[in-house]
Amino acid sequence: MLRTRKELAFMVMAGIFITSAIVAELISAKLVYMGPYLAPMIAGIVPWPIVFLLTDVMNEYFGKQAIRRLSWITTCLIAFCFLIVFIAVHLPTAEGSWLSDQEFAKAFGGSLWIMVGSITAFLVSQLLDVQLFHFFSKLTKGKMIWLRSTGSTVVSQLVDSFIVAIIGLYLSGAYPLKLVLVLAITGYLTKLVIAVCLTPLIYVMHYLAKRILGERGEHIIPGEV
Repeated sequence: MLRTRKELAFMVMAGIFITSAIVAELISAKLVYMGPYLAPMIAGIVPWPIVFLLTDVMNEYFGKQAIRRLSWITTCLIAFCFLIVFIAVHLPTAEGSWLSDQEFAKAFGGSLWIMVGSITAFLVSQLLDVQLFHFFSKLTKGKMIWLRSTGSTVVSQLVDSFIVAIIGLYLSGAYPLKLVLVLAITGYLTKLVIAVCLTPLIYVMHYLAKRILGERGEHIIPGEV
């Protein structure tokens, strides 16, 4: 029974992780108005702090190898989503369709470049986040959860933000370089603020994970020791 609970916990967290990553790709073509004194930001930024939060917690309880596998699976699913969206964009539109060819292509076509950028950024930043998490974990000798989580996120989110912006927004020709750099910086700072605000939630998740998984939960993953 305990093993089943551990597997269920991993499946739920992995499901939220994958869903957040894919949804972020589909909504990233939209710029969100942040007020008269702030630069706009990409809508897809919103789910990413959840991804990195789960990365840190799952790192702790399921091990580095399990997160690497999940990162590769998520990347493959984003690529699969890319293929489906690509086909949908190029299918002929029937008469009377709610969205015309141009409207549909504008809404979802921009997501294709975002997905290319995100696949690249996701692999680089996630693998970097895993390594940094374990570096900070050794540095703090397993203590100071907030530093392990926030420290790794600060660096990995910086890499993620600029790779996505340059590939998804600049190379696609959607926006000029100056605006793309502004969006990258705004996105990074926004994700950083959200990540810091989520720090109390990290402790809550660690508490719940210990109740369900015990001190270490990585033994439920085949091949993990």
